[in-house]
Order: sequence, then C-alpha cells, then structure tokens
Amino acid sequence: MGAEQTEPDLPEDAVGRRVSCGGERATVRFVGPVPPTAGLWLGVEWDNPERGKHDGSHEGVLYFTCRHPKGGSFVRPAKVSFGVDYLTAVQQIYQIDTEEVLSEEIAISSKTLEWGSIKERSLETLPSVLLSRCEVNGPGASGDIRRITPNVRWLDLSGTLLSCWDDVAAITQQLEQLEGLQLSSNRLRLPSDPSARCQAFCSLRVLALNGCQLTWSQILDCAPMWPQLEDLCVEENNISELQRPDGVLQSLKSLNLSSNPIIQESLLSIAALHRLEQLNMSQTGLSVIRFDDAPPGSQTAMFPALKILNLDHNNITEWCVVDELAKLPSLVQFSCRGNQLTSSDGNTRTANQLIIAKLGQLVVLNSCQIHAEDRRGAELDYIKMFGEEWLKAGGRSQCSTQFTCQHPRYLRLIDKYGAPEEGELKKPEPFALKNQLLKILFVFPDDADRKPIEKKLPASMVVQKVKGLLYRLLKVPAADLKLSYSSPKMVGTEFEIDSDLKTLQFYSIEDGDQVLVRWS
Repeated sequence: MGAEQTEPDLPEDAVGRRVSCGGERATVRFVGPVPPTAGLWLGVEWDNPERGKHDGSHEGVLYFTCRHPKGGSFVRPAKVSFGVDYLTAVQQIYQIDTEEVLSEEIAISSKTLEWGSIKERSLETLPSVLLSRCEVNGPGASGDIRRITPNVRWLDLSGTLLSCWDDVAAITQQLEQLEGLQLSSNRLRLPSDPSARCQAFCSLRVLALNGCQLTWSQILDCAPMWPQLEDLCVEENNISELQRPDGVLQSLKSLNLSSNPIIQESLLSIAALHRLEQLNMSQTGLSVIRFDDAPPGSQTAMFPALKILNLDHNNITEWCVVDELAKLPSLVQFSCRGNQLTSSDGNTRTANQLIIAKLGQLVVLNSCQIHAEDRRGAELDYIKMFGEEWLKAGGRSQCSTQFTCQHPRYLRLIDKYGAPEEGELKKPEPFALKNQLLKILFVFPDDADRKPIEKKLPASMVVQKVKGLLYRLLKVPAADLKLSYSSPKMVGTEFEIDSDLKTLQFYSIEDGDQVLVRWS
C-alpha cells in the first residue's frame, strides 16, 4: 500500500458505487483509513478477481468482504473514476464542437485546405445511442435526457459504472420510445420495488443482461419492470436452478440461457412460457430432457410455441433425447453441434440423418436447410438401418413396445414409404477407423500459387495433430497456423477452428469439407 496522496472529493454514497481504475471495473465496498498508513482508502471488489490481491483484509483486520478470496484491493481515491452522467457521455461520443473543427487547418502535401460548412449533428434525432464501456454513472439533471435525446429506440449501456436499477430506470423513463436495451457486464443492485419501475420500461421489447452475475431468482424479481419484454438474453450469469415465472415474462418470445450451469431437472419450470418461440440452452451442461406428460410418438403440452431450439456443446449422448424433442409440437429449427450423438458407423453425416428422420417437422438442422430430397433420403435410410431390428421386434402386426419407444416415428415412416424389403436392410457397420475417415481438402487462400492438398483424417483427430501434419507439409510452425473450415452446405460461410484441443468431429467437420489454412 502506497503513500498518502491528495484526496479528491468523494460522493456521499461512495460505498456500493461503481468505479473505473486502470481500465478495470470495480465496486466500492469500503471507505476510510487503513492503519498504519495515513489518509483515506477505498476498498474495492474487482469484476475481474485476478486483478485483486486479497479478500478485503489487511494485517489481520477485515475491512470488507469479496466473493472471491483474491478479489479485493485498497486503492487511493485519486486513482479511481466515479464516472459521468448519461448526457455528458453522449456529448463526448456524438457531439462535434463545430467552432473548434472550423478553426483547425488540414494540410495535404503542400496545400492547406479550408473547411466548408459543417452541419452539426443533432442529438434530438439519434435513433440509437451506443455507450458500451463508457463511464456512465447516472441520469444527470432531471428532464434533460427527454429534452435532448427524445427519439432513442436502442440503447447500449454495457460495461458502464451504473450501480443500481434505480439509476437505469431514471434514464429509461425519459426515453419513451426505447425498445432495446443492452446492460451486459454491469453489476446492478436490485430495486426495492420493481413494480413501481415498470413505467420506465413500458416500451422495452429486447433486453440483454449477459455477464451480470445474476441468478434466475433475481431475474424473476426484476421481471415486473419489463411488462412487454419479448427477447431476453442472460448468457454467462450465475443461473443454475430455474423457477417457474408465475405472472412475469409471459410476453417472452426468445430466451437465451447459454453458458449457465443449469440444473437440468429444473428446465421444465420455464415450460410455462407459453409464447416462447426461441430457446438457447447451449453450453449449459444438459444431458437429458424428458416430457413425461406425453407417451412416445405423441405431443407434449410443454413449450407449445417453441420453434427454435439450440442445444450446442452440451453433454447429450443418448438418442432418446432426440425422441423426446419430437414431442414438441412446433419445433422446426434445431441445433446440436458439439454433442456426442453418434451413429453406429461413427459418421457425423449419418447422425444428422438420424436426427432428421426422428424429427419429422424439422426444416433447419445445425443452420442448414433440410430440403425435401434430404428428408426423403434420411427417412428411407432410417427405415433400412433399423429394418432388421423392426422385423425381429414383430414387424407391422405386433411390434414390441420396446422398439416403438426407441423409434417412435418408425411405424409412421413405414406407412409413408412402405415396409423395407429384406434385401434393402442395412447392416449396422461397426464403429471402426475406416468408417469415420473424413476426406478433407486443405486450401490456402492467402497463397494463390500453392495447390490444395487432399487428406483422409479420422473424425476423432484433434486440431493440434492436424496442425502437426500441416507443419510437416508446409514447414510453417504450428503456433502460426490459423484454421477455419467451410462446407458445401453453406457456401460462402467460414467457421473458425479456435481450439487446438478439440476434435474435427467437435466442429462438425464432415466428409468433403474444406479446411482453410492461413499463417502469420
């Protein structure tokens, strides 16, 4: 801890306020002396705990507490900024000082140019205000926001110095046309009476609260403030157990819970969101989903409006999960990349065909449109693949309950296409290396003279070993290689390969795809 410095004036309510220090955000937890040093100190809890040094104690005395044992520091008041009000930040970002600009000379080569007339930008006409990472701390003088920026419909206040929902409401209640609000990476104290703040968000349709350390219970406590909300994004929070949203969020159409440690048994608590059309549950650790209100092959009453579901990068290994999703009455778009759903031959393409065959209403899988010929081929292959098992289970006349539970759509597909002939039945191939080799074309977009290289690689090969292979072929250090891939299914789109420890199968790379190789 350093020597005493000149102390600036502090806000009266400094404890609990948000501050900026050295480009990092923190919350003030303590104001006062810290013996044996002289002068005033601020005890702060950093948003990034790696920035801290201790748990709020010094020489055995606890001055404040932190969530993380190394998340706290003592800093001098002169080292921190408590920020500026909303309009000051807007003027810093959007306002041009016309007189100052006109007085400047611009030289190009040996000529000096003069400014023509400059039309000053009017803040009154701004439809959107983007103040991400600006040090906004509150609304400023009452009524000024309504007078100066009355037409704002989209507002980004992510990563600011706002300390509480009351300060947010004091800004938004003056923006009567506000439809979209970005509040990610803030730490906001909950309001004492959320219902009293609903007028401040009466037109709000879209809200992002990513990385705000919120629980689902806290979100539900705040939800009365957002009576018209349709799109809620709460990625990377502390959401684990989901509770039923009784009386709130009933207008919600889209919900993003990605990158939260969800307790999967609580998922059905949000099935009461009867208008929900889009749900993102990627990277939440899900392995099982069950709709026990409906038997195999019938429709569940849960999530009645759900059209789009994202379950990318979870722990799904069982095909019964896909059979359960077939119970959703409105599901037409599904994404499940980065799971361990494998077919008997270990081929990703075959696994995708199984999903298409099992989900009869699906029109988009993993961002790829399912064409009529794709569906027909997938369903016919599915019939042949499990035809022998179907015959052993009793066939059309007396098929066993066990088979129909494992293949709820099979009998409907038999009715659609007819029973398979014995000569058409596909024997499941063993999961062997030769059955999971992918033909990959390596291309070099930044080196026009280098010819493409075709290789057959196992789907289980990690990217690190792929780079090792390329090093031997190109003599370029693996650390300098940057890889992406493209698929003939999505021409013109590149997907980044950003982890050396993941497999080709993890990235859903399929037979015939191109890997684009660049290096620095």
